[in-house]
Amino acid sequence: MHAYRTHTCGQLRKEAVGQHVRLSGWVHRRRDHGGLLFIDLRDHYGVTQCVVEPDSPAFAEADKCRSEWVITVTGPVVARTAETVNRELPTGEVEVRIEEVTIQSVAQELPLPVFGELDYPEDVRLKYRFLDLRRDRLHRNITLRSKVISSIRRRMIEQGFTEFQTPILTASSPEGARDFLVPSRLHPGKFYALPQAPQQFKQLIMVAGFDRYFQIAPCFRDEDARADRSPGEFYQLDLEMSFVTQEDVFAAVEPVLHGVFEEFSAGRAVNALPFPRIPYEESMLKYGVDKPDLRNPIVIADVSDVFSRKDVEFKAFKDKTVRAIPAPGAGAQPRSFFDRLNDWAKSEMGATGLGYVVFESEGGKLAGKGPIAKFLPADSLALLAERANLVGGDALFFSADAKKDRAAALAGQARIRLGKELGLTQEGRFEFCWIVDFPMYEWNEEEKKIDFSHNPFSMPNFDRTKFLALDPNDRDTILGIKAFQYDIVCNGVELSSGAIRNHDPDVMLKAFEIAGYSREVTEAKFSGMLNAFRYGAPPHGGTAPGIDRIVMLIAGEDNLREVTMFPMNQQAEDLMMGAPGEVSQRQLRELHIRIVQPEKG
Repeated sequence: MHAYRTHTCGQLRKEAVGQHVRLSGWVHRRRDHGGLLFIDLRDHYGVTQCVVEPDSPAFAEADKCRSEWVITVTGPVVARTAETVNRELPTGEVEVRIEEVTIQSVAQELPLPVFGELDYPEDVRLKYRFLDLRRDRLHRNITLRSKVISSIRRRMIEQGFTEFQTPILTASSPEGARDFLVPSRLHPGKFYALPQAPQQFKQLIMVAGFDRYFQIAPCFRDEDARADRSPGEFYQLDLEMSFVTQEDVFAAVEPVLHGVFEEFSAGRAVNALPFPRIPYEESMLKYGVDKPDLRNPIVIADVSDVFSRKDVEFKAFKDKTVRAIPAPGAGAQPRSFFDRLNDWAKSEMGATGLGYVVFESEGGKLAGKGPIAKFLPADSLALLAERANLVGGDALFFSADAKKDRAAALAGQARIRLGKELGLTQEGRFEFCWIVDFPMYEWNEEEKKIDFSHNPFSMPNFDRTKFLALDPNDRDTILGIKAFQYDIVCNGVELSSGAIRNHDPDVMLKAFEIAGYSREVTEAKFSGMLNAFRYGAPPHGGTAPGIDRIVMLIAGEDNLREVTMFPMNQQAEDLMMGAPGEVSQRQLRELHIRIVQPEKG
């Protein structure tokens, strides 16, 4: 018999009754029932109930065992009586009668319990992550992550993609976030950077003629943490394709994501292929965000013209962008519901408020009630109801601001909140869409300059000759340029950004010039890629859905921490390993580095 186990703790079934077996694992739970001692033994595969009687030679040793001790038990498999069968366990029809027990290791008093799913502070969970990972939900999530990655990898290979690995030590480049820098011992004063993404390398792979590339790529960005963004590092399905249009990329990615989500949906619906394509401007108008949750049926309407009419006396909305957010059925809500939303708009969104009208049916016609309604003539109220597709018993909220983007942002967040509070957002399903036609550039109000609005390596959707002739000061024309850029979104979560790449060196130099980078700077920063493009580059494009976010959605979690094996905390610290940590003076000397502490105060 094997020294540690003949079976796993999730393997035994009724057919094994009578067999002499050996199991090893952790003491999940210990129960003393009137002399009989029950031990639920757990390993990676499951739980098996083991039992020992007081007159057994093994009882004294088994009685010592406590939670999370690692033990090996040996004995026969017996059938449970009908009244003691546990239908919730795959092994619930049998138990092991302990004849021999060996204690492999003991556990000190636990800083957090493994049995049960009690919520514990983040610092405790991360410091003792090895214990946290033993808990059923988290253990299941991490196993799910591995299965999802395996499924993605298989589907990509079936689509004709080849997996390659790109460098981890590379050069710093301006890609939107801070780099993690690595000092060079051999080249004093110079630094490597950990890749924010394999962007340049995957494009060079296309130039090298490999046609369809992918990898499950680690990416490193020195960014602040959020629930949907891990600090420090994350993984993405990085892919690139040659000789493709935007639609070709969609046709390759959609079956992979649709298939993976269907495979692990556990009965949740996934919207049909092809996924909807929504232009950026339309998304910002209808949903107030560029990552809309299409499970929410609320569609925002622009009603600026209604409040600009001469017979509308509500001056607070005059000469402003006004967005109307329908609230179906909200007319039945108490006054406190409306007050609470208004307070939320002021306190959390920094707005002046969230006006509203409640519509009621009176004699076959709609009438408006509420603080704003008295300023609106009957025909204007009717027009608002028509624009928002409302009936009696519905309400209409308003977001207004002199700046279009701020009005859209408040409307978008109000739509999300209303969808949840009114129970309109459909749970138990996955709704994908593509957001397309992003603007190539945006205006940076703080620095009074034009910036890239998305991926700087994207191909502008603009005539090449006219683009090369653009005056960098022609702001109106430049801000009107669209790019072959696209995001894929699921349930309001952006899974990835992608683009058809700019493979033309002259267009790339011009694109960066418009964003304020001189030709010399662009040549220096992207010399590898620009030089490669001068030796024959195919048209190419790709995208990079985030693995962490995919698993988070499938697992039904709200935080990436719950699907990441060893995450950092919100301050980008690894509490378990003590990173970041101090290093010795010898190490610093080898790297030609001297630490300069920040000034206090």
